[in-house]
Amino acid sequence: MSESLREKSNKRILVLANNDVGLYRFRKDLLAALLGAGHEVYISLPDGGFVSELVQLGCRFIDTPIERRGMNPIHDSKLFHQYRAILKEVKPDLVLTYTIKPNIYGGLACRMAHIPYAVNITGLGSAIENGGWLKKFVLALYKPALKGARVVFFENAGNRDTLAATGVVPKGRDVVLNGAGINLEDYPYQSYPQEGAVRFLFVGRVMHEKGVDELFAAAKRMKQEYGDGVEFHIVGSFEEGYKPLMDELEQAGVVKYHGYQSDMKHFYAMASCVVLPSYHEGMSNVLLEAAASGRPLITSDIPGCREAVEDGNSGYLCPAKDANALYRAMQRFMELSVEQRSEMGCRGRERMEQQFSKTAVVAETIKHLEI
Repeated sequence: MSESLREKSNKRILVLANNDVGLYRFRKDLLAALLGAGHEVYISLPDGGFVSELVQLGCRFIDTPIERRGMNPIHDSKLFHQYRAILKEVKPDLVLTYTIKPNIYGGLACRMAHIPYAVNITGLGSAIENGGWLKKFVLALYKPALKGARVVFFENAGNRDTLAATGVVPKGRDVVLNGAGINLEDYPYQSYPQEGAVRFLFVGRVMHEKGVDELFAAAKRMKQEYGDGVEFHIVGSFEEGYKPLMDELEQAGVVKYHGYQSDMKHFYAMASCVVLPSYHEGMSNVLLEAAASGRPLITSDIPGCREAVEDGNSGYLCPAKDANALYRAMQRFMELSVEQRSEMGCRGRERMEQQFSKTAVVAETIKHLEI
């Protein structure tokens, strides 16, 4: 922590987020830095399994239920009024908001109360990515919500450029970070597997927009071609609509499904390559974790994924929504020797050390918070 930050008077900081898991996994280093500088940190989010960890860190918890999916103005007006009440009670010197609803309704509440706030765009979300009337609606809300922000953080330049082109981002107040960064001690380099089948690993919610339909199509072709020489491992919860397909693929021996896992180190260690054919991301923490662990990546050539990989050097990029391109990228990977795959993973680790260190991202964030 810089001495200049320590010398400034302690502040009361309020964090608005939509879930405890993401805040703990990806922002605990930032929270720890703020607490370590002597600031009071309040967190407003729905109760969950990681709240106790955040409280143990030193945060003060305010239980705030949020409907994470959908944008219903009638339902969401309750959240807006909750935020206004919390602001009156906590009287923060600065508010940090994460994800769409806290960004919009928390931002509007802060602006009305004349409280400084910083917004974090952790991804554009389906509403904006998919276009249509919902995109127009969300942008119409974003414009007044962002207008008074001290700073608007983005996790990739593509998302920034997309929103900036709509005119909703205040000029001169946008900052692009390297995602949330990766704690290189939490995710150390792990020795590359030298024997056995080539194991492709997908980590994430099994849902259409993560590119799982393309992944499963490519996996079927790969199993037909390489048989027991290739394996596909899936880690994460799934949307209910995918349960019959997951059962079918498992019974056919195409994939091995491991459910949700809180500790990923074992899975990264056994993987030969991590695959994420997502349609849109803010900055994929899965890719950062996997690369830090020394694993090559195959992912979509989109903002939020392409930054984590140097095409042909630490992995392969392929067009989103293209099962054939994904299949060909996997074929290319199969043609590499174990040594070549291992070297690819080492270069990915170096990229994380040079560009995505959590320490550097936290320092950059605090610099722009001006506290």
